[in-house]
Amino acid sequence: MAQKKTSRNNTELYSPVTDLKGVGPKKAEAFLRLGIEKISDVLELYPREYEDLRNIKRIAGLKDGEKAVVTARVLNASLGRGFGRKRTLHVLTEDDTGRMEVLFFNGTYLLPQFKTGLSFRFFGKVKCEYGRVSMFHPSYARSDGETQEGILPVYPLTRGLVQKDVRHLSAAALEMAGDIPETLPAAAISSANLCGIDYAYRNIHYPEGDDQFRAARYRLVYEELFYLDAALALSRSRGGKGRKGRSFDVSCVTEFTDSLPYKLTNAQSRALSEILSDMHSDKAMNRLVQGDVGSGKTAVACAAMFTALKNGSQSAFMAPTDILARQHFETLKKLFKGFDAHIELLTSSMSSAEKRKVLKGLADGSIDIAVGTHALISDNVEYKDLGLVITDEQHRFGVNQRQLLSAKGTNPDVLVMTATPIPRTLAVVLYADLDLSVIDELPPGRMPIETRRYDASGRNEAYKILESEVRSGRQAYVVAPFIEDSDALDAYSAESLYEETKSRFPDIECGLLHGRMTQQEKDSVMERFYAGELRILVSTVVIEVGIDVPNATVMLIENSERFGLAQMHQLRGRVGRGTHKSYCLIITDSDSETAVERAEIMCSTSDGFVIANKDLEIRGPGEFFGYRQHGLPQLRLADPVKHVAVAAQALKDVKKMLAEDPSLSHPENAYFALCLRNKYMQSDRLTL
Repeated sequence: MAQKKTSRNNTELYSPVTDLKGVGPKKAEAFLRLGIEKISDVLELYPREYEDLRNIKRIAGLKDGEKAVVTARVLNASLGRGFGRKRTLHVLTEDDTGRMEVLFFNGTYLLPQFKTGLSFRFFGKVKCEYGRVSMFHPSYARSDGETQEGILPVYPLTRGLVQKDVRHLSAAALEMAGDIPETLPAAAISSANLCGIDYAYRNIHYPEGDDQFRAARYRLVYEELFYLDAALALSRSRGGKGRKGRSFDVSCVTEFTDSLPYKLTNAQSRALSEILSDMHSDKAMNRLVQGDVGSGKTAVACAAMFTALKNGSQSAFMAPTDILARQHFETLKKLFKGFDAHIELLTSSMSSAEKRKVLKGLADGSIDIAVGTHALISDNVEYKDLGLVITDEQHRFGVNQRQLLSAKGTNPDVLVMTATPIPRTLAVVLYADLDLSVIDELPPGRMPIETRRYDASGRNEAYKILESEVRSGRQAYVVAPFIEDSDALDAYSAESLYEETKSRFPDIECGLLHGRMTQQEKDSVMERFYAGELRILVSTVVIEVGIDVPNATVMLIENSERFGLAQMHQLRGRVGRGTHKSYCLIITDSDSETAVERAEIMCSTSDGFVIANKDLEIRGPGEFFGYRQHGLPQLRLADPVKHVAVAAQALKDVKKMLAEDPSLSHPENAYFALCLRNKYMQSDRLTL
C-alpha cells in the first residue's frame, strides 16, 4: 500500500468525497463529522493506532491487557440482556488453539454480520480473566480468503462509518496525491533532517516498516509545531511584542493599592511591578498573568486600569461570559468606590437603549472603563482613547479576538489573564507572543479546601456533609455534567438533580442555573444565591469560572468522570473564598482507571500547576486547551510537552527563517506562506 501510485489528475484530490464510488450522502455526512469534506482532508486524519498483520496472534498465546490482532472463526453469536439497540452482542470465536469471546455493547444491529463459520480478523485490547479470553468492542474485518499483509491503519470513527470506509478513502487519497508539493521551506527540511511530505503521508497511513513510520511521524510532528510557531511569531509581529506604545506615569498607583482593604501578596506585587514597568515603557505591553483560582489577579488588573485612568486613557475589560462580566463589573465598582471613575457594562444581552447609552459614552470619552463580553469588539463600538485592553480567561479567546479589541485603540497596552495554570513548557509555545507573569501565592487567611472522593455507594454520605454545612448557615453548589436527561448518556443532569435535591431537602431553598436560561433568569438566580436566599445552587459548569460567594463552603461534583482535572479544579475554586472550612465532594460513577486517577489527584493536591501537568499527561494538550474550539491550530500528532526537543528545533528554525525573511516574501518560502495562510489565517488575521 505504501508503494507510490502513478498520479491521476492531481486536482481530483480536492474533489468532494462523494466523487468516490460507494460514498453517498449519508456516508458523506458521517465523514463530515470527522472534518472530512474533500478527499484530500483524509491525509491529515491520522490513524490512532495500527493493526500489525505481520504479527497475528494465536488465542492461546494472548496476554491480559495487550493490544493484539487475532484471526478467528465464529462459533455462535447471541444477544445479552437489555432491550432494543442497547443489548450486548456476544460473539464466541475460536482458532485452532483456543476460544475467545468478543463483546459489542449496543450491538443489536451487528448480529446479522456474525454468522456461524465465518472468519474475522479482530483487533483490540485483550482481557484474560478466570481462564476466559475476551475482547471488548474491537475493530474487525472479514478475513475469508484475504491476502492483506503489512501494517493497516486504525482510524477514529463516527456513527455511520467502519474502518473499511476510511481506509478506502485514505487509499484513494494517496493514489490521487502523486507528488504532493512540499509544504515546508527547504532550509527547515535540511536543518531538521526531515523526510519529504509525500513520504510522510504514505508512511503515516500505511507504514512500510517501523523505521519508515518513525521518520514519517517525526516529520509531521515537526511540521505541526513549525506551523504553530510561525503563526504565533507572525501574530507577535502584527500586534505583540515590540509595538510602539504610550508611556504611562505609573507613580499614581500607590493611591489605589493603599485604598485596598488588604495588602497585596508578594506574588501580586511582583506581577504588578512587571505590569507597571511595561506600562511605563514606550513599547506596548503584551503580558499574560497566570494565577490560580483566588490568587488575586483582578486586584492587579484594577491597579493597571487605575493607572490608565489617572493618565486620561480608557480601559476595556473583556470576559468570556455574561455572568463573569457582570461579576467583574460589580467588583470594579466596589474597588473604585471613592475615585472619580465612570465604569459601565456592555454585553449582547442588554437592551438596545442600554447599549446606545454605553456606546455614546465610550465614543465621547465620558466612560473610563468598559467591562463586557465579546460585545466590546463589535463593529459599532468606538472608543475615544483606549489605552489598556484586558482579557480574562485567556484560553477562551483566540489571538484574533485579542487583536480585534486592541485594534479599537492606537497601540494600547494589552494584559491577558487566566486562572487555568499552564505548564511553563507549554506556555512558552502557546503564548510566545506574550511576556509571562505568574501569581503563585494565595492571599493569607484562606482556609484549605478538604477534597473527598466517593463512589456511587457513598453518594448519600457526600450529601450528609452538604446538609450539615447548609443547616449550619453555609451554602453549597451541586454540579452536573448535563442540563437535561438523555437516553444516550448515563449521567445525572442539572434538571433531575434539582428535582432530587428539592425532594431530599424540602425545607431548604434550592436554585437551578444552566446555560439555556435567559440572562434575566440567570441574574435572578445568582442574585438570590448571593443574597443567601438560596442555600443550594444546582448548576452545570456555567459556574466554573468567576462566581464568588464567600459563604459557599461545599462544591459537590456529580459524575466527576465526565470532567477534566483542570475543570474540576476550577469548580473547587468556587468555595474556600470565605473564613469557613470548605469541602469539595467528588462523586465518581465509573471505576475506570482514568476516572479514579483524576479523583485521587484532586484529593492529593490543591496546586493548580501540578494539576495542570497531570491533566496534560492524561488528556493531552489538544483536549486541555480545546485548540479547535478556541481557534488555535490543531495539533493532531504533536504534543509540545512530550515532543519538547522537536518543539525546540522547530522554534529555532522558525526564528532563523523569519530573521532572514520577516514577511515570507522570498521565493523559497512562498508556498509555505500560502499553506500557512490557508490553514491558520482569515484574510490577514490569524485564526488562533
